[in-house]
Amino acid sequence: MAILLTKETKVIVQGITGFQGMFHAKKMREYGTQVVGGVTPGKGGSEIEGFKVWDSVAEAVDESGANASCIFVPAKFAKSAAYEAIDAGIQLVVLITEGIPKVDTMAIVKRSKAKGATLIGPNCPGLITPGEAKIGIIPTTIVKPGNVGVISRSGTLTYEVLEQLSNAGMGQSTCVGIGGDPYKQTNFLQVLKLFQEDPKTEKIVMLGEIGGNAEEVAAEFIKKYVTKPVVGYIAGKTAKPGKTMGHAGAIIQGGKGTAESKIKTLESIGVKTATRISEIPELLK
Repeated sequence: MAILLTKETKVIVQGITGFQGMFHAKKMREYGTQVVGGVTPGKGGSEIEGFKVWDSVAEAVDESGANASCIFVPAKFAKSAAYEAIDAGIQLVVLITEGIPKVDTMAIVKRSKAKGATLIGPNCPGLITPGEAKIGIIPTTIVKPGNVGVISRSGTLTYEVLEQLSNAGMGQSTCVGIGGDPYKQTNFLQVLKLFQEDPKTEKIVMLGEIGGNAEEVAAEFIKKYVTKPVVGYIAGKTAKPGKTMGHAGAIIQGGKGTAESKIKTLESIGVKTATRISEIPELLK
């Protein structure tokens, strides 16, 4: 089993005729993902690089049975693209785009919740179920099938940890990059719950960073509901108060959201926390 994404998932790419959309659509297809086509308004009816193109998500869903969408459109078009996918009945929306205004993101999240969809992102690398499928931009050469579930706020850090795990012979069940923006629908809690319920996932790695209280909230959830071993890592230990590090959500304010406070909270409920990412495989053992 896996969470959210399997080889049966049918994916469309919104913005498929753009450079990034086409590049990653091909990478997803090469990995075995069922990319059934894409959407670019005004280019419907054409076929590019073996992908069928529709004018709207509704048409794509009607003709292909697509149930997931990966969105590669500029920030100013992201809200309308996400709305279109959600309203067409897409169950899993992966919003790669970064730089989306917070007010737009809040509206997208509200729409997604109202329609019962799952929204990953924005500003995220997507997700991958090793050996089955991927949606987004996570490299496929650094993963291998296994029983470790990975959830992360960071993109590049995720790749480094996946490679460390694979090199140590620890394959992954699913890896979900939830994104670094401060406002999102799918957070640590939702993914931790899915990993807890997934029989294939036996261990969990949670990659956090400074800013906000998502890790502290996750710690409370882990304490109450998660019985599987969890290893954590918090990025941004050297960040100074008031300085944004990498992500919009990674900022320390008023002494809150520090790496030290997050690590202390996680360790207080029994989560082993790595000082360096290279320590994660050993801590999982």
